[in-house]
Amino acid sequence: MRHNKKVNHLGRTSSHRKAMLANMAVSLIMHKRIKTTVAKAKALRGYVEPLITKGKNDTTHSRRTVFAYLKDKNAVTELFREVSVKIGDRPGGYTRILKLGTRLGDNADMCIIELVDYNTTYTTAKTETKQQAKRTRRGKSKKEEATTPNAETKASSKSKSVEKTVIEEVKEETTPEVEVETSEEPKTEEDNSEDTKSE
Repeated sequence: MRHNKKVNHLGRTSSHRKAMLANMAVSLIMHKRIKTTVAKAKALRGYVEPLITKGKNDTTHSRRTVFAYLKDKNAVTELFREVSVKIGDRPGGYTRILKLGTRLGDNADMCIIELVDYNTTYTTAKTETKQQAKRTRRGKSKKEEATTPNAETKASSKSKSVEKTVIEEVKEETTPEVEVETSEEPKTEEDNSEDTKSE
């Protein structure tokens, strides 16, 4: 029985597991998103998030500590220069796991693990839903309900007056041009006919 044993060995020896997690962490830092199984993603999350937290403090000691885990100087440079700047304000939870379903060959649960701050789809969706929640609030007081129709009628009367002035200005600008064009066309035709008769 495995009571109180929270480490998932993933069917590998200790050295194999450490090397695999280091390689997956390097891939996640460099590419910002990788596809793997759910069990490996959960193990990777516990491995890489302390390293990302360590990346917020850019000192020689923290760089050497992270390098001891990752064993890739390009990934360490990417972590301390790019990733740590982007996640500087976030107090944890740097990764997200999105489940994809099962793999065709062995029916393993597949997922995508990604760095949260590098996916703009979810951040824009959250801001839109927050704005919609503010607009469609149901619990209004009687004072707010009484003031809203007056504000709407004032706004509609202002918009109507602005539309009228704009339409009048457009009519004034276009009418002389139309008159000039209509007055020139018959003159040119008559002049041509008169010139041919006189000759």
